[in-house]
Amino acid sequence: MAGHVAIVTGANQGIGAATARVLAARGAAVLCAYLRLPAPGGRDAADRYRAERSADGEEVAAEIRRAGGRAEAFEADLSDPAAAGVLFDAAEERLGPVDILINNASGWVQDTFTPDPEDRFGRPLRPVTAETWSRQFAVDAMAPALLIGELARRHRARDARWGRIVGLTSGGELGFPGEVSYGAAKAAQTDYTLSAAAELGPLGITANVVHPPVTDTGWVTDEVRRFVASSSTHFHVADPAEVAETIVFLTSDEAALVTGNVITLR
Repeated sequence: MAGHVAIVTGANQGIGAATARVLAARGAAVLCAYLRLPAPGGRDAADRYRAERSADGEEVAAEIRRAGGRAEAFEADLSDPAAAGVLFDAAEERLGPVDILINNASGWVQDTFTPDPEDRFGRPLRPVTAETWSRQFAVDAMAPALLIGELARRHRARDARWGRIVGLTSGGELGFPGEVSYGAAKAAQTDYTLSAAAELGPLGITANVVHPPVTDTGWVTDEVRRFVASSSTHFHVADPAEVAETIVFLTSDEAALVTGNVITLR
């Protein structure tokens, strides 16, 4: 991956941080994009997950530099339509032209059409509102679309012939009950990414989507682990580093013929 520059969104924790580390270890320079969210003082799974997301992305970038890699951290609110251009400007100024884009960040909101106050794991639910929809779609659908567009525009302007886009999705054939706006926004991101595979292929850009298994990014409890163990469709709880290996493979030269796919990990 030497000579390549990546933007990884949501790179301050979880799958994003793990992906940034693996990309850097294989020679790519990485802009670790992140947004610190207020850390709640509660003790349930959702609060622990949000506490993880309040971390500073500079910690990940500094860790990469200590290991001999190239990385910079940059805080940006992806719900701002201007963020895509700002991130690419920052990456180009500090690291060089971007040819790898990892759309990992999420504005995760747990909303529902039901009157239930919590899900099966005891996590609080909210009703679907314009606010929950807007927050979820801004980060999980609009931002990836704008970032893909920014990559394509700059790629074409410099007559580049190599590029990689990887998005992350979640949900199933029947949507995502209990996280309905999250599932819908991820479905939109998937569609944008597959369209990019078709439209940008002539420019040497591949685009794929990874559907991770249940991954312990800070929200997995013992109850979740028992659910996975008893499920016929979930095989194990993954570590973020395991998911990162697949993501980084899709950015490699070995994956040059892999494009337009939703790759489900179990």
